[in-house]
Amino acid sequence: MTTLITGGTGFSGAAVVRELARRGETVAVLSRNAASVATRFPDLAVEARQGDVCDAASLERAFAGIDTVINCVQFPNSPIENRRKGWTFEQVDFKGTVQQVQAAKQAGVRRFVYVSGVGADVGSEKHWFVFKARAEQAVRDSGLAFVVVRPTWLYGPEDVSLNRFVGFARRLPFVPTFGDGSQPMQPLFIDDLGRILADAATNQAADGLTLEAGGPERLSMDDVVRTALDVAGKRRPILHQPVALGKLMARALQLLPGPPLTPDAIDFITHEAVADNAELERALSPRLTPLREGLATYL
Repeated sequence: MTTLITGGTGFSGAAVVRELARRGETVAVLSRNAASVATRFPDLAVEARQGDVCDAASLERAFAGIDTVINCVQFPNSPIENRRKGWTFEQVDFKGTVQQVQAAKQAGVRRFVYVSGVGADVGSEKHWFVFKARAEQAVRDSGLAFVVVRPTWLYGPEDVSLNRFVGFARRLPFVPTFGDGSQPMQPLFIDDLGRILADAATNQAADGLTLEAGGPERLSMDDVVRTALDVAGKRRPILHQPVALGKLMARALQLLPGPPLTPDAIDFITHEAVADNAELERALSPRLTPLREGLATYL
């Protein structure tokens, strides 16, 4: 039986590809460029399948013979949307998931695991939470066996969020952040997510469940940044910049062809990210890595 990871060359997708391969599972990876799969996983025996989640015809071919789909798709540079290229939460997270569900049903896929995000809610004021919740509902209504996993803020060797702060500390005498740094965070180590998703794909105990997944510690954003700096051996003050100022800068930057920042992205990165792990622990009993321990594996 073959498990297909869509978005498998990305940050979260690659983690579950490696975990499933480590367990001896048969793994296929969907990419818009099939050649990139061998480059991403040069030492793993994984099958490359070419397709685009926004192209139904390509998914029909890519999903053939697949038993389980794990949807880890994110648009490039997420959460910074680029409407000119169609890289938005609506087009990729929601409509892309609907296309995958339809293709999965036509191909006879047995189980579908969707990587959503903590906070997903159709009643939310934030459109990214709305579209993730609508994608979840499409999965629940599919008639397939399913698991929805809602991770919090992910970190690891390849992340572009927490590692950015460490990068600032290596180049600047301070570390700039937006907001006052008090928002609660429950950072989840990427290797833990890889194991959780692999378990969700292979353990029927999780079928039909929506599992929030956060790390074992609840910290303020400032505490997260200070821990990363300490592990990296850097001592820098944190310079808090008002969210309003960040949005003002982002309004100008979003006019660029490839916007490096948008006002919505400011809201996304300053929002709290905490999880209720009770259902996750009951169903899968994962080991969750403390922040300092996870950071020490690569910083």
